Amino acid sequence: ERENVKDTKMDGPAAESAPVVNYGSGVTLKDVSPNSFVKAFAKYLKRGGKITLPKNHDVVKTGCNRELPPVSPNWYYIRTASIARKIYVRPGAGLGSLATYYGNMKRRGVRPGRKGKSATSLIRHMLANLEKLGVVEKHPKGGRRITRTGRKEIDLIARQVAKQTRRLRTIVS
Repeated sequence: ERENVKDTKMDGPAAESAPVVNYGSGVTLKDVSPNSFVKAFAKYLKRGGKITLPKNHDVVKTGCNRELPPVSPNWYYIRTASIARKIYVRPGAGLGSLATYYGNMKRRGVRPGRKGKSATSLIRHMLANLEKLGVVEKHPKGGRRITRTGRKEIDLIARQVAKQTRRLRTIVS
């Protein structure tokens, strides 16, 4: 028998079909859905209360190619969590590559649209918040990378997301 499988009692028709998998220390960020991880990490950042929001976070546009500010009141936490995930997956990602990733097509009237970059001041502020929390640090070759404590926190949240996903799959099946 494998180490990560434990026998426990389950309710419903799934009880006989599949053993419960113990999501221990082997689950990382790359094992869970990006959308569910970003939502969970944004919730963690918001509950922590250690992130300082810019004064104009409710009226600022996220780039010159946008016409309106974001609609969601939690957009700043979601974008910060997404940046942390992006740096985890691609260590050494810098301000320019993040601005290109979060950019959008710029509308130019009757002319064809072009790729526009996101606002770098917002990304810089989010990176400073993540550095203040100890999740991100500067990479010696340029860009940013995840610290050891940041990797532990991110993987812990990924394990929680994996457990939640497993519970939902068990209930549905």
